[in-house]
Amino acid sequence: MLDSDNTREFEQSAGETPSCCTSLQDAKRANSKPETNNAVPIVPSHESALAGVFEISKVLTAPSRLEVTLAKVVDLLRSFVQMRCGIISLLDGDGQLDITVGAGWSESCDERCRMYLPRKAIDQIVTTDTPLVAENIAVHSAFSAADTDVLGASDAIRVSFIGVPIRVDANVVGTLTIDRVLDNGSRSWLDYNLRLLPVIANLVGQTVKLHRSFACDREQPMAEKERLQKQFCELKHPARRQHKKVYVKGMIGDSPALLGLLEKVAVVAEAKITVLLRGESGTGKELIAKAIHELSPRAKRPFIKLNCAALPETVLESELFGHEKGAFTSAFNSRKGRFELADKGTLFLDEIGEISASFQAKLLRVLQEQEFERVGGNQTIKVDVRVIAATNKNLEEAVARNEFRADLYYRISVVPLLVPALRERRSDIPLLAAEFLKNFNDENGRTLTFDPSAIEVLMNCDFPGNIRELENCVHRTAIMAAGPSIGRNDFSCSQGQCFAAALWKSRSGKSALQPGPIVPVPVNPATPPAATASSAAVAVPPAITGQPPLVPAGAGHLNGGRIIDREGVIAAMERCGWVQAKAARLLGLTPRQIGYVLRKYGIEIKRL
Repeated sequence: MLDSDNTREFEQSAGETPSCCTSLQDAKRANSKPETNNAVPIVPSHESALAGVFEISKVLTAPSRLEVTLAKVVDLLRSFVQMRCGIISLLDGDGQLDITVGAGWSESCDERCRMYLPRKAIDQIVTTDTPLVAENIAVHSAFSAADTDVLGASDAIRVSFIGVPIRVDANVVGTLTIDRVLDNGSRSWLDYNLRLLPVIANLVGQTVKLHRSFACDREQPMAEKERLQKQFCELKHPARRQHKKVYVKGMIGDSPALLGLLEKVAVVAEAKITVLLRGESGTGKELIAKAIHELSPRAKRPFIKLNCAALPETVLESELFGHEKGAFTSAFNSRKGRFELADKGTLFLDEIGEISASFQAKLLRVLQEQEFERVGGNQTIKVDVRVIAATNKNLEEAVARNEFRADLYYRISVVPLLVPALRERRSDIPLLAAEFLKNFNDENGRTLTFDPSAIEVLMNCDFPGNIRELENCVHRTAIMAAGPSIGRNDFSCSQGQCFAAALWKSRSGKSALQPGPIVPVPVNPATPPAATASSAAVAVPPAITGQPPLVPAGAGHLNGGRIIDREGVIAAMERCGWVQAKAARLLGLTPRQIGYVLRKYGIEIKRL
């Protein structure tokens, strides 16, 4: 066992600067002095070696920082092995030096320990995974001239060297090296330590493995904590989320509104659920439906589309469900419907809010049961179809008016996605306009470009018709442009001749969805002709009010309701400071009625 003097010597040496961390001149001076064998024999006894290994094992199992533990190992090794310097070096995952420690290691001497390493010899040990023994490094091929200079070898001073690999499982993660000045006992010193050092290197490897496993386990909860904190911040501040880039053919732009929609599209596409696309006409709902199909597992199956508003009910039923031969006059052959054609694929039903109440019940059954019969047939056909519906109507109001079945609404609106209007993604207007102009130039052999003033005009337009209106505007202006570029004065709106602007003049442009259709109120025969002929008035149905409103000055009766002209509404709103509730009371209307009238006339609410 190690005696108390050796133990005290080890404790004192922990604060001393080791020989491997001294300057090269100091090392050379130390090498010039002959070694004595009074302190440690060249070959220690078995009892001394076993005691040393035992003490090293106790140090390796004690809780401490890895660098400090390895430095104590080198200190203990020096206490029973005659050596000039010992170094333990560890590599990181990329094979670069990560930790280099010697006896009495400290943060300040780490770099000097690295300078004392013979790099060519270390690389050979790591690469070959075998020990390296050199009786005289000056004549050994594994040591370069720089290595011999680093170890202080010269013609007068000959140095012996032993290096063994440190392994974790089957991987070499570092080296344990020692050296001493060559003398008559070097051969026996080399042979003995070549058997001892691999044992110590194996113990060190097990300790390195435990430390790295513990560090990995400790980092995982920290990484999980950071991930949860990031998710919490994203939920708390949705605007800070980083949108996932999703490419959809035909969808041009990088605005937050569009990127947020495309991110949802990528998520929704993976599941077999019914999707309802909401948005104004011309926003690109069909492109979004196509993208959902192409990003889904059904991408290689059919994508079938049908505009429900373009067909009468009888034709629509035949188009969707198919028909048998002789089912009606012109049914000369049996025909598959869109549901059968879309089997295992996707069916896109555009303008679903326009189908009749009777057909809604038939469609509901197919969506629920995924089965139907052809027109004129009695055989039940089962299909596997994913339905994507689209509408620009306010279905909630249609359900409230009993114009749309509530059960069908809940069936198709499993995942509603709102497609943003163009005015909500103005930063995409220059990109879209450039693409439309490029297409125009390619089709017509032109080389037109936009002036900055033209882009300014486009950016200031609300485009109630959305992308479709923007495309028409670009093509119309390009046709009429006289010069090589399109400027501000080339646009019809700059000359007061924009028919689209006149058409949408009364729209406020703030509603994400278009208002529902206005239901006309039957004219009371007793109503004076002058009142019924007024083209600038809107009838407020008494069925909505529940009671006849007060009569504004100059207004006539209409079936128990009141005729409110646009100027009268504006005057009332201005008188009440543009507060709808006050104006409604002044006109004898309910808040719902005043909102109805404001939308009808397209009166924009002023913010005072």
